[in-house]
This record gives sequence, structure tokens and C-alpha cells, in this order.
Amino acid sequence: MYGNHFYNESTRRYVAVFGTMFNDIQIGRSNNAGTEVQRMTVPINYAPMQKILAKLEQDPNLDAPAMTLPRMSFEITGMAYNAERKLTSMTRQVKGSAGSDGSVTSLFTPAPYDIEFQLNIMTKYNEDGMKILEQILPYFKPDCTVSVKMIDELNTYVDVPIVLTSVSQEDTYEADFQTRRALVWTLNFTMKAYYFGPVSTKKQIKFVDVDLYPSFAISDSGTEIEVTPGVPVSVASLTTGTAYRIYDLGSASSTTNQAAWNTYLGAVGQSYKVGDAFTATSGTAPTGATATLPFTAIDIDDDWKHLVIKSDGDGLI
Repeated sequence: MYGNHFYNESTRRYVAVFGTMFNDIQIGRSNNAGTEVQRMTVPINYAPMQKILAKLEQDPNLDAPAMTLPRMSFEITGMAYNAERKLTSMTRQVKGSAGSDGSVTSLFTPAPYDIEFQLNIMTKYNEDGMKILEQILPYFKPDCTVSVKMIDELNTYVDVPIVLTSVSQEDTYEADFQTRRALVWTLNFTMKAYYFGPVSTKKQIKFVDVDLYPSFAISDSGTEIEVTPGVPVSVASLTTGTAYRIYDLGSASSTTNQAAWNTYLGAVGQSYKVGDAFTATSGTAPTGATATLPFTAIDIDDDWKHLVIKSDGDGLI
């Protein structure tokens, strides 16, 4: 749609989660003395109830053994948009990339949909149905919430309530000796699901050049203000040979700071200002001075602040 192909496997994940909730139900069989002599796991598959019942009526052959009871099946019976759970459309989930390109992966809020599931319990004996039913009902009061991983790229998990809405029973026996009896319990559920749109990956905006006034030359008594990201660290801890920009000249007086910077950089009579680029040395750092990496080397997840540089016709101020 809109020329943007994507597939988050949302419905597939919801079906898998729903089926997993009931795929380890067991029942036991006891003898007259009350001793358990057999325990079996009730099989479950995604299929309409009518297909299972039709399979029961088929004669077994050499290639396909007869289907036995008890067993369970489930299927999706419908979907509907739920406006009551709608979130703000423009809210986005954002995650910075671990790479060096500074890219950002984002995702808009999902659309809320109610998915209707039907779970069918088919047994030959009424007692088997009761045993299965009693292993399900206590967990739905009337809902049970599960956490589903929806978007792998963002490691996004969503808490999804599953509400048990009704329970009914049906006996398919038609009073003849050729028909196999099947007691069917039908449980209807509503899953309060969310459907996400496409995941977009864009490069991080690190620098914006904005003219607040008509263009002018600095020599025309105008003032230019440059604001860039900055991560201030002590000059004493810088890596020798790496390029930085001055964030704070130091905690001493202006004259002392200037002298300390000249000594640190091996210069004489130079005047240094906030924003000046320099290469770190192994010399003695000015007291209290801080520096930052160039904005192009700062990642979105860094604890960055703002470096403000002003300049007028006389140079930096």
C-alpha cells in the first residue's frame, strides 16, 4: 500500500502465541482403585472444528491412521478495529543504530484490532472434557495477558490481553451405531492485538544550518550563532592525536587560561576561544578545561549537550 512493502508477521505471531497457551495440556486415566494408569498430552492444531469432525468419520486406511480423541483445534473467526484503544497517531518509538552512520530506526504507534479466536475441545468421554476445561478456566478472570515480541528490529514487546468471552457444549452423537460420538466444548476468546506499520531507518540529523534573518556578511556588524551537539570531557583525559573542539577554556582567569592553552598546544601568543578545533597533546592540560569531539563523531545515544559559538565582525565572541 502506498508503494511501501512490509510484513511484520503480526497475525502469524498472534496465532503462534494463542496455540502455545494450550499445547501442553494433559489428562490422566485412572483404574477402579483410583490409581493413574495413563497420562496423555492433548494434541492441538490450527483447523476448523468441522474438518476435525469430518476426519473422525473417515475410515482409516494404511496410509492415514484413524484420528483419536481427545484433541483440540483453534482458528481465527474474525477481526474488528477497536477505536477505544487507539493511541496518538504521531507518537513514534525510536532506536539509535549501533553503527557509525548515526542512523535512527523508528516506528509509529500501531493500530488496535480485536482478533476473535475459537478453541474447540473434542472428546469421546465427558470426564475428559471436564479435565481439559478445568486446566483452562482458572487462568482467565476473564482475561489472561501475554507478552508478544512484535518488531525484531526494535526489540518491541507488546502486552496482549486475551479475554474469554463464552463457553458452550455440543454433543454430535445422532443415536446410531455408525456415528462416532464427539463431545465438543467451544471457547470463544477476544485477543486485544495491535498491528504495526513499516519500520523506517533514517540517518540521524546532527547539524542544521538555519538562517533566522536575511543573509548578511559578518563584517556588516551581524552576529552568527552556531549550535552543535557537544559531549564535554576533561582535556586531561583526551586521546593524544585526536581532533577535538574547545568546550570550556578552563576555571582560571582569562589570562591564565590563554597561557595554559598556549603551553598545552606548544604555541606562543595565540588566542583561543570556545569552539576552536585542536589536536590533543600529551602536555599539561589547562585547569578545569573541557573539550568535545566534533559533532560528526557524536552518536544519538551519547549524553550530549550543546556547544554554542558566537561570532561577529571582529571574530568569535
